[in-house]
Amino acid sequence: MASGTLTVDLDALVQNWRALGALAGTEAGAVVKADAYGLGVGPVSRALAKAGARSFFVATAEEAATLRRELGDGPTIYIFSGHMAGDTDMIGDLSLVPLLNSIDQLQRHLEALPGTPFGVQLDTGMNRLGMEPAEWAALRDLALAQGPSLIMSHLSSADEPQSAMNALQLRVFKDMTDGLDVPRSLAATGGTLLGPDYHFDLVRPGVGLYGGAPYKEGLPVAYLELPVVQVRDVEAGESVGYNMGYVARQPRRVATLSAGYADGLIRALSGKAKLYYGQRECALLGRVSMDLITVDITHLPEVPASLTLLGRQQGVDTLATAAGTIGYEILTSLGARYTRRYSGG
Repeated sequence: MASGTLTVDLDALVQNWRALGALAGTEAGAVVKADAYGLGVGPVSRALAKAGARSFFVATAEEAATLRRELGDGPTIYIFSGHMAGDTDMIGDLSLVPLLNSIDQLQRHLEALPGTPFGVQLDTGMNRLGMEPAEWAALRDLALAQGPSLIMSHLSSADEPQSAMNALQLRVFKDMTDGLDVPRSLAATGGTLLGPDYHFDLVRPGVGLYGGAPYKEGLPVAYLELPVVQVRDVEAGESVGYNMGYVARQPRRVATLSAGYADGLIRALSGKAKLYYGQRECALLGRVSMDLITVDITHLPEVPASLTLLGRQQGVDTLATAAGTIGYEILTSLGARYTRRYSGG
């Protein structure tokens, strides 16, 4: 079965990174976890490094090891999950920088890899990862004596600028770090957009690099074309797809396309998503199945070779809204069966 084509515009990606860095007026790192949000950590990270990115962030040591193979020596690679049991050899051999989240991780790192770089992650109210204020107060002198390369925290509600949680977390972060001679980072994409109070020494844009909200000025990066496998005429009263998910009220011309939930088109898109032939909108009919979707092309002047799911007509957040989810899930769900093409970079 023919696969769809996922095209990643590396020039747009780099432009988004530069624009967010310029907005912050400080160093811009790059979050490339989850295979660069599903778009390919190798090409994405190399393009960003070529453009000048020097600080990269991933979720796990395994992701960091993959990234180090792509980038070679030089760029700093931070690990959000910190120094987990079993990670010591990778961290030491590959010069990775764990963001330590607890007293256990601090002890593990100082005992196993004394004198090697580390950062500290603080919990300022998200209650997910990081040292809480009391824990940090107890450990601060010990940690600072070892010279951490970065102190960071993460905002829980930065995509909602009016949320009182943003100002609360900013105040807690400053209370925990003001006066320390250590680079600080609080803002990911949403925090970068909140203004200079949140920028500190380093911002960590993630989804905004890839054309996702809340960075509305971002250029689209991912383009997805899905090939038409077969076209049939459906009479009034006939159904399409599993469990009669769509029943035609009048004659329809229906195209079957090669993509499904195995390719990241989550089932919540069933009967809701739109695809495009140029600027002409085409409705997805019935259920998304594992490998196929069915689309109404009755109104098109000709049978298309493919239809566009992601592009300038429709970005990841519009598609996500149709599915009742967020752009992050759409991007990171993109499957491995697509033919991947990279432009620019």
